[in-house]
Amino acid sequence: MVQFFRRLCWLPVLIAGAALMALMIMTFADVILRSVFNAPIEEATELTRIFVAIIVFAVMPEISVTGGQIAVDLTDGHFKTFGLDGIRDGILHIVCGVMLLWPLQRVWVLAERWRDYGDITEYLSIPQYLVGWFIALCLVLTMATMIITGVLQLFAPQVLVEED
Repeated sequence: MVQFFRRLCWLPVLIAGAALMALMIMTFADVILRSVFNAPIEEATELTRIFVAIIVFAVMPEISVTGGQIAVDLTDGHFKTFGLDGIRDGILHIVCGVMLLWPLQRVWVLAERWRDYGDITEYLSIPQYLVGWFIALCLVLTMATMIITGVLQLFAPQVLVEED
């Protein structure tokens, strides 16, 4: 079961990778068209914003759970000395997961406002609420994975150990 969830965690990473690849191809094509033919891709700005949102928020669950984010370890020595680093990490995962409720609520309210007003992007007429809903979904996944990781860290840390 744990292996299934670990493999499932790669789906958002693959989505982010595909968005990054599309962003790179679009940027390359835009530079060539702009430089050689003086014909830039007009939609590049809004596509860049959408792709960056996909890239950033799709990998949030993976980065948050695996500890890939920037961390300040000023107190690590003190916690390791007393064997409390697992408890600290578990509590921090749970607290940070719960704190994501505030940005989730704000993003959801904004996405619903965009849907109610019928806001769309300028060139491609993509409904803006879809991007907001995607961000909200990624925040929910991040919340869930952080809280579950925190609980496992506190009560079953052996489950989180990587098997080679």
